[in-house]
Amino acid sequence: MERMQVAGVTIRDVWRAQKRIASIVSKTPLLFSQHLSDRLEANVYLKLENMQPTGAFKLRGAANKILSLTREEKNKGVATFSTGNHGIAVAHVAKAANIPATVCISRRVPQEKVKKLKRLGAHVEIVGDNQDDAEQYCYELEKQSGVTVIKPFDDPEVIAGQGTIALELLEECPEIDQAVIPLSGGGLLAGISLALKSTDATINITGVSMEKGAVMHESLKHGRPIVLKESDTLADSLLGGLGPDNRYTFSMVKQLMDKSVLVSEDSIAKGIMFMLEYHKMAIEGAAGAGIGWLLGEESSKYKNIVLVISGNNVDHDTIRSLTGKY
Repeated sequence: MERMQVAGVTIRDVWRAQKRIASIVSKTPLLFSQHLSDRLEANVYLKLENMQPTGAFKLRGAANKILSLTREEKNKGVATFSTGNHGIAVAHVAKAANIPATVCISRRVPQEKVKKLKRLGAHVEIVGDNQDDAEQYCYELEKQSGVTVIKPFDDPEVIAGQGTIALELLEECPEIDQAVIPLSGGGLLAGISLALKSTDATINITGVSMEKGAVMHESLKHGRPIVLKESDTLADSLLGGLGPDNRYTFSMVKQLMDKSVLVSEDSIAKGIMFMLEYHKMAIEGAAGAGIGWLLGEESSKYKNIVLVISGNNVDHDTIRSLTGKY
């Protein structure tokens, strides 16, 4: 059988990542959701990446990339640009490995995430109104000081790190026939899809984005990475561009994803509140987007569905506001 290789990334890279990050990353629970299962007449499971030490799946990719660096690169330090979760992950791994870290973010990043970054000891640079501004500044730092930029998604080691989620899914639910995955830059979906489809190409991959600023969704329609104006959204972790020189995730998502769907802000809010009501967990909008989409479906042709709950880094004010409305 021919080995699956997409944009140079293979299932062997994912297995290597699992070994490399084992001491830092938690194996997260797979939770059966009775309410969603009853609603869709299927077995619906929630992969709780919100229970990572940093509160989100991003720890996997950041750990795999940073731990793959040479000693010289580690000594010079790392920098990244992030809507929050990836920056938190980089700061966490860098602190554990005693590596200097700078995180560049835009002014749109919620204060809860900014505070968390600073508590982790990272130097925080707040630049511009969107992810692209923060990215540009980050690469200027690379030129000036020689730090290694840890990309949020468009990097083979980062993609392979996120793909380790799929190895856990296959171990706990080998019957999986659909994965519902939050979609932004595509690192999470690319890594999971590669690992799942290397095992069984018939497993359906559905990417979920918010209606406002769904860059990957719109880029796929245009056939190339495009730039969209960012708007305020509950799913702030899904904001950000793909970059004009995207080398990996655009082509991987294009090849591996079966379906891309958009959800409204109301659906995202209902997804957040569903998790709070039925599973007693506060999650961020990016994670609520997938639940919101499933809540809008009357039934499913798939029998074993896994939804990736990507993170829990949500502002307290957001939860309080939604609690008063829903």
